[in-house]
Amino acid sequence: MAGYSGVDFIDFDSQLNDEEKLVRQTSRQFVENEVVPIIEKHSREGTFPRHLVPQLGELGFFGASLHGYGCAGMSNVAYGLVTQELERGDSGLRSFVSVQSALVMYPIYAYGSDAQKDKWLPQLQQGTAIGCFGLTEPQFGSNPGGMLTRAVKKGSKYVLNGEKMWITSGSIADVAVVWAKCEDDKIRGFLVEKGTPGFKAWDVHGKWSLRASVTSGLSFSDCEIPAENLLPNVVGLKGPLGCLNQARYGIGWGALGAAMACYDTALQYAKTRKQFANKPIASHQLVQDKLAWMITEISKGQLLALHVGRLKDQNKADHSHISMLKMNNVAIALETARKARDILGANGIVDDYPIMRHMNNLESVYTYEGTNDIHKLVIGERVTGISAFV
Repeated sequence: MAGYSGVDFIDFDSQLNDEEKLVRQTSRQFVENEVVPIIEKHSREGTFPRHLVPQLGELGFFGASLHGYGCAGMSNVAYGLVTQELERGDSGLRSFVSVQSALVMYPIYAYGSDAQKDKWLPQLQQGTAIGCFGLTEPQFGSNPGGMLTRAVKKGSKYVLNGEKMWITSGSIADVAVVWAKCEDDKIRGFLVEKGTPGFKAWDVHGKWSLRASVTSGLSFSDCEIPAENLLPNVVGLKGPLGCLNQARYGIGWGALGAAMACYDTALQYAKTRKQFANKPIASHQLVQDKLAWMITEISKGQLLALHVGRLKDQNKADHSHISMLKMNNVAIALETARKARDILGANGIVDDYPIMRHMNNLESVYTYEGTNDIHKLVIGERVTGISAFV
């Protein structure tokens, strides 16, 4: 099959400036050269391509939209294009970059002390340190305010007890951004370093999704951390939710990349696969119907992502806008993967093609960082003024 040259039905590129196109091309070339040739093997074997981490740092992909500390200072649109190309390679790789950037570097950048920023941000940007984000618990996912993890002040230290689950990069992280309820029942963020007594991480095995990503559980048993590891500049659920807002934005773009990979694979396959009177299946009406649906939804998703990105660059993006972006684009990407698998027939289930890998990955993306239903409720509250959460 021919190499990837992008998906653009509506002259989307005319809306991008030269810098944004260059960032996308750099990201695309990295994915073509370094990710596509190896990702099926890693997915098959359930391993994370950790050797790519230094390259991701050198390219400026970690904390790409942050300023200072070695960060690239990209626009939000440019960062979105990076995540789009990375997820075209694999959702697990984009998840790794999203967590490092939006869920680890961002809270340190936005809520941390100067000492915390100086210590961690340059290392995280370069990829010499890896981070994870501990919010979700075995009993609490969509309702993070119900968390059971507790932090008790004891002299010059905090003592953490609790458990986190479904944590990307947990077992390979050098630092974990952990959210816990303090004695006043208010949620605070803490930096827990690898090797701290009482802190353990283990991997989740048996996954059929995100197989090229490290997914872990974390536990804290009388885990003592210095008081200076408290993130000083945020109190309450707005802290972790602010981080998730950053990550959801990247997911909204990233899902388009997975959709584009599936659409492009299905289009090329349909034009070369011949059935019935030795005609390519692309000539059949039902196949064209599927391809037309895919490219229409991808095009609409591109415009939604671009507009929300422009709003974000102007500090005008509401969290409900980002919920719509994540909800819509992940849903259409998952349906695109399913339609593409249908076009490929039995070939769609083997890893000679990326369709089933993307489909399985997107099932997780559909759920994590706000399920599809939760984002509908966020939008519902925005348009009605009535919360369905309480």
